[in-house]
Amino acid sequence: MKRALKIFATASLLLLLAAPAALADAQEPLSGMGSYGEAGDKVITNVGFIVLAFFPLLILCLSLIQWQLDKRKDRRKALAKHVGASRWDGGW
Repeated sequence: MKRALKIFATASLLLLLAAPAALADAQEPLSGMGSYGEAGDKVITNVGFIVLAFFPLLILCLSLIQWQLDKRKDRRKALAKHVGASRWDGGW
């Protein structure tokens, strides 16, 4: 827990220190210019399509990972049950 707190504090500090440098290039406020360039209709539409494609793919990947982890857990539980059962088969 202490390690996670240290990592979080370090990451927060780095982000706070990097923010002024990231905003230093803004010459005209509200000019519509981002780090990519001018944000026109085509750029906004393409970003929207990318976001729409990203989240279902993210959900699919995370679901496949969870499915594999569940299969692994079930195999380990079955093996532990099998080993535990054969260990006490002899009786007296």
